[in-house]
Amino acid sequence: MQKLLSLPPNLIHCFHELEGVNRTDWFCTSDPVGSKLGSGGGTTWLLQACHQEFAPQVPFSDWIGREKRILLHAGGQSRRLPSYGPSGKILTPIPIFSWERGQKLGQNLLSLQLPLYERIMKQAPEGLNTLIASGDVYIRSEKPLQDIPNADVVCYGLWVNPSLATHHGVFVSNRESPEILDFMLQKPSLEDLERLSKTHLFLMDIGIWILSDRAIEVLIKRSLKSGTSDINYYDLYSDYGLALGKHPKTEDEEINRLSVAILPLPGGEFYHYGTSHELISSTLTIQDKVRDQRKIMHRKVKPNPAIFIQNSITQVSLSANNANLWIENSYVGKEWKLGARQIITGVPENHWNITIPDNVCIDIIPIGEHDFIARPYGLDDIFKGALNNETTMYLNIPFSQWMQERGLDWETIEGRTDDLQSAAIFPRTNSIEELGIVLRWMTSEPQLEKGKELWKKSVKVSADEISANANLKRLYTQRRNYRCENWKGLAANYEKSVFYQLDLQDAANEFVHLDLETPDILKEDAASMVRIHNRMLRARIMKLRGNGEWQKEEQAAFQLLRDGLLGAMSARKNHPTLSVYSDQIVWGRSPVRIDMAGGWTDTPPYSLYSGGSVVNLAIELNGQPPLQVYVKPCKEFHIVLRSIDMGAMEVISNYDELQDYKKVGSPFSIPKAALTLAGFAPAFSAERYTSLEEQLKAFGSGLEITLLAAIPAGSGLGTSSILASTVLGAINDFCGLAWDKNEICSYTLVLEQLLTTGGGWQDQYGGVFSGVKLLQSEAGFEQNPLVRWLPDQLFVHPDYRDCHLLYYTGITRTAKGILAEIVSSMFLNSGTHLSLLAEMKAHAMDMSEAILRSNFTNFGNLVGKTWIQNQALDCGTNPPAVAAIIEKIKDYTLGYKLPGAGGGGYLYMVAKDPQAAGLIRRILTEEAPNPRARFVEMSLSDKGLQISRS
Repeated sequence: MQKLLSLPPNLIHCFHELEGVNRTDWFCTSDPVGSKLGSGGGTTWLLQACHQEFAPQVPFSDWIGREKRILLHAGGQSRRLPSYGPSGKILTPIPIFSWERGQKLGQNLLSLQLPLYERIMKQAPEGLNTLIASGDVYIRSEKPLQDIPNADVVCYGLWVNPSLATHHGVFVSNRESPEILDFMLQKPSLEDLERLSKTHLFLMDIGIWILSDRAIEVLIKRSLKSGTSDINYYDLYSDYGLALGKHPKTEDEEINRLSVAILPLPGGEFYHYGTSHELISSTLTIQDKVRDQRKIMHRKVKPNPAIFIQNSITQVSLSANNANLWIENSYVGKEWKLGARQIITGVPENHWNITIPDNVCIDIIPIGEHDFIARPYGLDDIFKGALNNETTMYLNIPFSQWMQERGLDWETIEGRTDDLQSAAIFPRTNSIEELGIVLRWMTSEPQLEKGKELWKKSVKVSADEISANANLKRLYTQRRNYRCENWKGLAANYEKSVFYQLDLQDAANEFVHLDLETPDILKEDAASMVRIHNRMLRARIMKLRGNGEWQKEEQAAFQLLRDGLLGAMSARKNHPTLSVYSDQIVWGRSPVRIDMAGGWTDTPPYSLYSGGSVVNLAIELNGQPPLQVYVKPCKEFHIVLRSIDMGAMEVISNYDELQDYKKVGSPFSIPKAALTLAGFAPAFSAERYTSLEEQLKAFGSGLEITLLAAIPAGSGLGTSSILASTVLGAINDFCGLAWDKNEICSYTLVLEQLLTTGGGWQDQYGGVFSGVKLLQSEAGFEQNPLVRWLPDQLFVHPDYRDCHLLYYTGITRTAKGILAEIVSSMFLNSGTHLSLLAEMKAHAMDMSEAILRSNFTNFGNLVGKTWIQNQALDCGTNPPAVAAIIEKIKDYTLGYKLPGAGGGGYLYMVAKDPQAAGLIRRILTEEAPNPRARFVEMSLSDKGLQISRS
C-alpha cells in the first residue's frame, strides 16, 4: 500500500532519510512553489507526480487501479503552528499516552495517523483505491470498522455537538436513509443545523475520503484548466464536495452522478493539530481520555496535567503554575524561568539566564552547518498581516508596539513588510551565547542594548525563509541526542516513567543503535509484569548485539511468567484420597474446540494486562468425544501410564521420574504434571512422604492411567490442553479432590506452565464447557474467564448444520515455536501485535453478536475475517500447501480458517449453502492433497467434559 505525501519543499529531499522509510512505499512531493492548488488540485498534482515517477509509460487510468494508495496533504506554511512549520505538522512529535501500551518514544503525528487509514484501505472493496486525508489531524477508532459500501465516494464523519460542526464541513443525510448523502455544507450556522434537524441527520466531515478510480478521474478533470494540462485551484471539500449527493448544493452533472456513502466512524475521536493552542489542548484531551488509575501504568504525578516534555533535557523545577507548557527537542537549563502557555522547541544546549513571559514561545531553528535562527513568537500569533497594521500581532502585542518598545524604526526592517510571515525579522547567529542574549531582548528585556545591537547587525530571515532553508538533519540529530539521554533516564526511573509500557522491540533497536548500556536486572520487589518486560527487553538487546546469553534472559522472562501464573496455585496443597472401589474405573472424555474469534487474546501476557475475549465451540468428531482417559487402581505401589494412540507405556516408581515432565514430545508429560498438581509430588502435597512408594501406600493403591487421543497431533483443535483437562478431571474424581470445572481449567493453565509449553485458557474452556460460548477474562494474573453460552441455532438447525465442514489437511505444525514467537512480542509490547490483538478482542464481540442474531451470512464472513487476522499476526499460519487447498474451495464458502495457531491440522469451512457444501466435499475428496487428508464429521457437543465410573 503506497503512501503519497504532500510536504513542505525543504522536507522533500531528506524525508526518507529522516523517517527511515523506503522510496517505493513512500512518495513525497510539494505543490509548485508560489501556486495555490487547493486540496483537489493538490490531489491531482500529487497523483500525477507519483504516476510520472513510477510508471510514466502506463496510462493513468490503468495505473490508478493497480494499487491502493493513501494520500496525505501535509504542506502549507504552518502560520498558526510555527514551531513545526519547517518539518511539517505531520511530523510533530506526540508524547506517549499514559494509558497506552506499545507506543514508540519517537512517535509523531504521521505514525499515529497511518494505522487507521491502513485499516480502512485493507477493508475497502475493489475499485476504491485512493484514500485522501489531512496531515494535521489525529483520528482514533478502537472499534471494528463497519463494511465499506462499493460507492464512488465514501466519506467518514463523526457525530458531534452542533457548535463544533459549524467550524467544519458537514454531511447531511435524510433520516430515512442516513447512509446516503443528501448534500454537503461548509461551516453551516447553528440556525441552519437546527432547521435541518427536523428531517435530516448531520455528521461532521473528518477529512477521510475514499474515492473510486472513476471519482478520481472526475476530480482530475475538474482540477485542470479547460483544454490544458495546467492545474487550477480546486478544493476537494468546498468545490467537489458541494456537488455530491442526491440534492447537491452546486450543479455539476458529472459529479452529481457519482454515488456517495457516508459512514460514521465507530468510536471515532478527532484531534486537530493545526494551531499552537491545539498542539497542547489536543494532547491534553488524549492524555485525559483515561482516568482509571488501574489503567495508567506509571506512578508519576505531574504538577500540572498540561505539561508535556519530550526529547529534551529539563533542569528547572516545574509547578502547577506552568500550565499548558510544551517542551520538545530542547535544553532548558537551571537558570531558565518559565511561565504558562508556552511552547519551547529546538533549543540547543546552553547556559542562559532567561525569563520567558507567559504566552511567549521560543523556537530555535538550525540553518546551514553551524548557525541558528531565533524565532520567538506569541502563542496566539497567526503570522498574518502588514507590519504597520495595528491588528498584526507579534509576541501578543501589535508589531508596531513591539518595535516601539525596542526603539526600532521602519528603516531597520529590510525586505517585505506587507505580511508578517514574509518579514525578515528573525536573527541568524553562530553563537549560542548571543542567541540567548538576542532572545532576551526580543521577549522579556526590550532595554537590553547588547541584544538590540546583535539583532541589528545580524542577518535576518523571515518565517517563510526559515521553512525553506532549515537544516532538518541537524534538527533531527539534536532531537536524537536528547532522546538518547531520555532513554537512560526513563530506564533508570522506570517506576515513575512510561519506559516498560513502550514498544520494547523499538526500545531494543534504539538501545543498540545509540550504543546504550543494557538496563540492569530489576530487583525482586519490582512488579512481576515489569520484571518480565525487563528480562525480555534485555534478551532482545543481547540478541541484536550477538550476545549468546540472550536465550538465558528470554528463559528468565518465561520463568517469571510461569511463577506469576502459578502464584497462589503453587501455595495450594492437595491431599489425594482414594475414592473408588478396587475394581472401579474412572472414565473421562472430552470434545475438542474450534476457535471462531479472539484466539490469542487469551494468551499470557496479553490476557494478563488486557483481558481476553474468545468465541469458540465444543465439537465431537465422528459422533464421539475424541479425548478419553481411564484411571483405575493398581495393586503395585507405583504408577503405570499408557497411551493407546501412541503405543507407549511407562512405569513410575519415584518422585524424580514423576517430576520429569518438561520433556516436549514425551507421551506422558501431561499425566505426570497432572499427578504432580494433584498432590502426588512434594511441591503440591499437603502431606510429607519420604518416597512415592510410601505416599501410594498411604493412598491405598497405585494408579494406572490410560490415554486415548483419537486425533492427530498438531490438529489445531486444542488437543493437548483439553487432554490435560480430561486427565485432571479424571484424577480429580479418582482422588476425591472436589474440583469444579472452572478449577480444572485453572489447573490446566498451571499445568501448561509446568510443562513450559505456555498457552492461554481458551482451549480448556472450549472443551470442558459444552456448546457455543463467549469467554471473557479481566486483566490480572488470576485468569478466571466468565462463560456466556450463545445460542446453537447456526450449528444445529437443518438449514445450516451441513454447511459446517471440517477437513483434516494431513499437514502438521507444532504450536510451541509459534507461541514463543508471538508471546515474545507480547512481552515486548510490540505495537503492531498489540493493535492486532485489540482488533481480535473486539472482533470476538462482533462474532458473538452475529451468533446471537442468528445471522448465518455475517457469521461466515466473520470467520473469514478471523483467518485474515490470524495471518496478520503470524505469516506462517497459511503455508503454501494449505493455501493450495483453500484456493480450490474458497468460492463456495462464506469463510474458512485453520483452528488454533494454524499452519496445518484441520481446516474449518463455512459453506454458502448445503449445495456448496456438497461441492466442497466432492472437490477435496477427489483432489486430496495427500494420503492422510480427509473429511471428519463434526457435531456440536452438548456435554463438554464428562466423568463417569464403572
